[in-house]
Amino acid sequence: MSANAQEFRVLGSLQLAVNGRAAALDAAKPRTLLALFLLNLNRPVGQDWLIDQLWGEHPPKTADATLRSYVYQLRKRLRGDEGGPVLRGRNKGYVLEAADEAVDAHRFEVIAAKGRQALQGNRPGEGGAMLREGLGLWRGAASFADIDAPAVRDKARLLDELRLEVLERCLAAELESGMPTTTIAELEALTVAHPLREGLWRLLMLGLYRAGRQAEALSAHQRLYRLLDAELGIKPSPPLEELHQQILRYDPRLRLAVPDRDPAGGGVVSRPTVPRQLPSSAAHFTGRVAQLSALDRLLAAPAESTGAATAAVITGAAGIGKTALAVHWAHRVADRFPDGQLYVNLRGFDPVGQPVTPGEAVRGFLEALHTPPNQISSDLDAQAALYRSLLADKRVLVVLDNARDFDQVRPLLPGTASDLVLVTSRNSISGLIAHGARPIALVGLDPEEAARFLERRIQDGRTAAEPEAAERIAEACEGLPLALAIVAARAATRPDFSLTSLAAALHDARDRLDVLADPDPAIDLRTVFSWSYQALTADAARLFRLLSTHPGPDITQAAAAAVAGTTASAGSRLLVELTRGNLLTEPTPGRFAFHDLLRAYSAELADAVDTCSDRKEATRRLLDFYLHTAHAASRLVDPNRDPIRLSTAPSGVPPVRLADGRAAMVWFASEGAALTAAVHHAAEHGFDTHCWQLAYTLRDHLDRGPWEDQTAVWQTAMKAARTLGDSDAEARLSRLLAEAYSQLGRTEDARALLDRSLALCRHSNDRVSEAHAHLMHGRLWTRQGRNAEALESAQRALDLYRATGHRVGQANALNGIGWAHSQSGDHRKALAYCEEAVALLEAIGDRHGQAAALDSLGYTHHCLGRQSEAIAFYQRALALYRDLGHSQGEATTFVNLADAQHANGDSAAARRTWRRALAILEHVGHADAEKVRAKLGALHPPGSSGTDEDSQPVKA
Repeated sequence: MSANAQEFRVLGSLQLAVNGRAAALDAAKPRTLLALFLLNLNRPVGQDWLIDQLWGEHPPKTADATLRSYVYQLRKRLRGDEGGPVLRGRNKGYVLEAADEAVDAHRFEVIAAKGRQALQGNRPGEGGAMLREGLGLWRGAASFADIDAPAVRDKARLLDELRLEVLERCLAAELESGMPTTTIAELEALTVAHPLREGLWRLLMLGLYRAGRQAEALSAHQRLYRLLDAELGIKPSPPLEELHQQILRYDPRLRLAVPDRDPAGGGVVSRPTVPRQLPSSAAHFTGRVAQLSALDRLLAAPAESTGAATAAVITGAAGIGKTALAVHWAHRVADRFPDGQLYVNLRGFDPVGQPVTPGEAVRGFLEALHTPPNQISSDLDAQAALYRSLLADKRVLVVLDNARDFDQVRPLLPGTASDLVLVTSRNSISGLIAHGARPIALVGLDPEEAARFLERRIQDGRTAAEPEAAERIAEACEGLPLALAIVAARAATRPDFSLTSLAAALHDARDRLDVLADPDPAIDLRTVFSWSYQALTADAARLFRLLSTHPGPDITQAAAAAVAGTTASAGSRLLVELTRGNLLTEPTPGRFAFHDLLRAYSAELADAVDTCSDRKEATRRLLDFYLHTAHAASRLVDPNRDPIRLSTAPSGVPPVRLADGRAAMVWFASEGAALTAAVHHAAEHGFDTHCWQLAYTLRDHLDRGPWEDQTAVWQTAMKAARTLGDSDAEARLSRLLAEAYSQLGRTEDARALLDRSLALCRHSNDRVSEAHAHLMHGRLWTRQGRNAEALESAQRALDLYRATGHRVGQANALNGIGWAHSQSGDHRKALAYCEEAVALLEAIGDRHGQAAALDSLGYTHHCLGRQSEAIAFYQRALALYRDLGHSQGEATTFVNLADAQHANGDSAAARRTWRRALAILEHVGHADAEKVRAKLGALHPPGSSGTDEDSQPVKA
């Protein structure tokens, strides 16, 4: 196209662009008319058809004249260079003449066709890149987004469907090209936007699995299963179910097949996928020539005789560009490490959260290396030894980003000279250097590098036009890449603002910010930050400061509005302002996060500007928001659980209104990290009532995660309750912490807490809570095989529940009595009690309790030798647990179902079911995982002939 070429953009809202710039078409009818012409480009369009499309069955009397007026307006718009679009009259109609490629939809279809051809030619990298190029033409998810005419809507539906088809093909190609981590976030968002599109779920499950995140892949399948059942009453398609089974059994066919040549025969063979965990490299990386050369020399150097892995540690101040250098170089040499590239952000200097522990990091690496969970020990030394064994005789690049000290890094070091480790840290990590790592210290970019940095980010020749101003900006930023990036972003978004004025603003701001002066070199970075901060409106600046009170890794629009004490819509506008000013990022749609330096700067500003009372009230509003939303959500998830009394939410802090239990579970899942952080944050800042009440409302959510995480929350909440002297809260939390201890195998600790809970309940004459404690005592006795004591505790609970009219408690106690009888061998009595429990729970509508009681009935039938009946009851329990999203309940019932399948002679089904249970139990750190491993170990290996022993009980 020529310099003044006109282009029609329909992949989004309709736009007419001249020389790449959109020109406004304000009136709706002329826009619709242009869209109709574009549907029939270079083909005559009848006047009658146009009128029908524009006005439908009741056109105005002046339709003919009005149409001619609209055509006249369009012709004026389309007057451009010679050879451009022309709108001509033709046989009681019109024709728009233009090159096909002037319409972005045509270019998209052409590029998509070429991409499909490349994919058919087994060139996923090339095909994926072409499809991604085509998708880049879209300016939203809907074509002709602002046009309402029947013919246009029909075409828009076809284009939108084509976009989704191309997007699926593109993501599939990117997965086949070995880029799972770069597509997972996009797939997560797409499955929310298009929840019934199974192809997207298939890719998400496959991508998660290939990224070493098997548990999350299985969780995605669970979400889809529940969604299809609720919305359509159907199950996932057979191919998706087969993928689910393949993930469960670590099917090697799911690994990425990378073409390779067989040196013996010259044919193509396949090798399994390798981890490629590097984050994307900075788009405008500049400079660091000497440091890159030093890293290159590591590859050229001969391996040390000690056999230790080659290592380098990149050190420097915050914002100096350590991560950018490490990731840029790692991408540059990735092909030298054919067995993979491992990456972890150790968060050694996170201003709010805790650093990643060595155990968490090495486990993540083991999962990325496709290690089955049952082979990963809970002991750190054993994990590290397995990790080193897996990397032996391989050539792998390991990037350990943001390390705090040598202790955090030591277990993550490979043991062989064929691997290379690249560490970044604000500390020198002398222990690592003493072990032979090469230190690479970073300082600010030199003036020439800083000038190139600005030139690449501030385009259109502006730095060349104002070289002295660009030099002063680089000097004011002291070559700090993060500071330069912020200034460059500001300049790029304000082309009317001269670089000279930017440089002056940087220097002039220093005297006004002496209050933030510090001997740390980052002081000039504060100047840069302050310059962006001072450009904010007063409300946005206030929110920026107060967001430092938020304890989580990121924050939603609703939570940010609570911090500010404003409406959701106003809060959203303020977040947009902060994001545009590069003071916040939006890593996923609707969730906002700080860079750690900006968070620290925000906290300093809050201390300097806002009163202690202002900051405390912001924290109170945030905790009120989380508490009241979580409490309402918990009531949706399990309306039969005993509630707690909350004070009325203060004005201006409305909780999120969730539609139903499924929406509540989604909210809990997305907010989980922020909610648990808020519990600890509340305790640290003296909000003890918020602390224990918020923890209590998270009970159903925490039940779905690791027991170690629950334990930490309950312990914090217990301290808060004791600080308050709230015996009711302490009694409740004692039971919850006892349950966690019990599941972790800490039986005596659990019993001591239950005794404490009983004493508190009796002192306050709270007979319902006393019944709860007795019932939990019964469960604990059962786990220890003391069935007489278990029966006695459950009976006491039933008596108290009946005396207080607590129907849910009565049903659960009946189930507890039935379970105790079944454990004692009196299965006839067990059936009677469990059947009575199920009937009462069905009448109440308590699905959680129903699932547990159905599991008990299944077990009793199993013990009576009625395996078909047992399997049927277990499957009913599983359906409820699955619908409730209660994975740990599923795990327990899976174990029991497998026992029945094995007793029924179906060892293959039992093996599959035990494995499903084991995956969940290992994920949550449940003490029963070892028992399931023993059951699996007692089976014959897959493929063996088996004997009559297969029909005998498998005992752990």
